Amino acid sequence: MTAHARSETLSKDVTRIRELNDLLRATFTGGRVVITAAVAELDEATRAKVLSTARTFKSFTRHNDPYGEHDCFFFQIEGERYFAKVDYYDRSMEYGSEDPANPDVTTRVLTIGDAASY
Repeated sequence: MTAHARSETLSKDVTRIRELNDLLRATFTGGRVVITAAVAELDEATRAKVLSTARTFKSFTRHNDPYGEHDCFFFQIEGERYFAKVDYYDRSMEYGSEDPANPDVTTRVLTIGDAASY
């Protein structure tokens, strides 16, 4: 495989990973969603704001998303910092996925939590 062909394949993989991550984040479908204990203990209104902000986050930049995968970000609600992070596991959830661009072999897990838990 030539360097150009490898570059095109990597570019397609990053685009597909980003699409799958955005789908999970925006719709909470296409994987699993977990929240940290600190988020679970928030009052209902604040927890709803945290989840809504994670779902609608679009402020990705080269600084906070250097690989273009939309897989991790931080945000603030009422002066508190929170994070959202997508991890890629194999279907059995025992190991990391060998191909995060392929949903047939990958289980995505979106974790939403307080920054102190990160």
